Amino acid sequence: MIDDMLRTPEAIRDAERWTAHNYHPLPVVISSAEGSWLTDVDGRRYLDCLAGYSALNFGHRYPTLIAAAHAQLDRLTLTSRAFIHDQFADFCRELAELCGKDLVLPMNTGAEAVETGIKVARKWGYQVKGVTPGQANIVVAEGNFHGRTTTIVSFSTDEDARADFGPYTPGFTIVPYGDLAALTAAIDENTVAVLIEPIQGEQGVVVPPEGYLPGVRRVCTQQNVLFIADEIQSGLGRTGDTFACDHEGVTPDMYLLGKALGGGIVPVSAVAANTDVLGVLRPGQHGSTFGGNPLACAVATEVVRLLATGEFQRRSVELGARLHAGLRALVGRGLVAVRGRGLWAGLDIDPALMSGREACERLAGRGVLAKDTHGATIRLAPPLVITEEEIDHAVDQLAAVLAG
Repeated sequence: MIDDMLRTPEAIRDAERWTAHNYHPLPVVISSAEGSWLTDVDGRRYLDCLAGYSALNFGHRYPTLIAAAHAQLDRLTLTSRAFIHDQFADFCRELAELCGKDLVLPMNTGAEAVETGIKVARKWGYQVKGVTPGQANIVVAEGNFHGRTTTIVSFSTDEDARADFGPYTPGFTIVPYGDLAALTAAIDENTVAVLIEPIQGEQGVVVPPEGYLPGVRRVCTQQNVLFIADEIQSGLGRTGDTFACDHEGVTPDMYLLGKALGGGIVPVSAVAANTDVLGVLRPGQHGSTFGGNPLACAVATEVVRLLATGEFQRRSVELGARLHAGLRALVGRGLVAVRGRGLWAGLDIDPALMSGREACERLAGRGVLAKDTHGATIRLAPPLVITEEEIDHAVDQLAAVLAG
């Protein structure tokens, strides 16, 4: 097939012409997918090792999730929260039970879940803790990624995400990630919450030091401060437990969930907490037209049921061990370091060899899709349905890229 018969170049040109350039995608144009595999408009297949930043934990078009979506599409798709629909209570109850919490507040995107968590924490601070009105502050971590709304980028330390979007929202104190002493020192009488990722995904799958999360839990309890865990990327089976916090036996006051909750079909996010926290909200104080819609609830309920079996958490443990063993064997052979947990890994490439972007482009040329971040780092987050053979294939292709 000669180049002028390929559809990819024209599709890329059209995308460049008609869309705002807020992303820098790899030069691949996907047209279909199944399981761990993607097919582009020219029929070339790729192994998906990104899984939509964990939005596709169950792979592409997982049969029971597709069936749930089809069945709901034939019945009811949207009512708004002005009414109750027949999928709503089951979803909220089953997700609350999975989280070990009393209540769930459904939204759509991860950023909405984070914004909801911030609003709830502030309101809790004023109504329950007794913080001076207008003085609530939240402690966050350097290197965080919680979304891209105006408020969220106000406490980002990534200048690409933050620069030129001011004036910035006040009420946040930034401390080094993994530094319990700094976090403790930052808490004062007006602190209402600590908001952190149990593992920092965008930063390069950074796992905090052992004991950090239990320490955060202890300090928050002692200081009467809410511990908010952003498990939007790390949660729902990705790390080998239902939540990344589970690895150290930690239960936050509030879970922020998204991405995989929608099964790779619809955007679904949620906040889960107990009544003494989420109960501060009253009608009219927060909401979303599409939050908790029937289609979203039908799909997300099936996601919760899949996770309740424990099968996907076990797959992440077993296959993650195989992935990390293969990657560690490449340290000193083009990789400088490997981090992560379960089926989630951050790889630092020797910058003398190539950038992370170049590595991802070369991997795409060999039929494997991954994503770079922060220069020479790339992230791998394959679907939890990936096989041992497919993991070995991905590692072999990375080894070939590093070998030049």
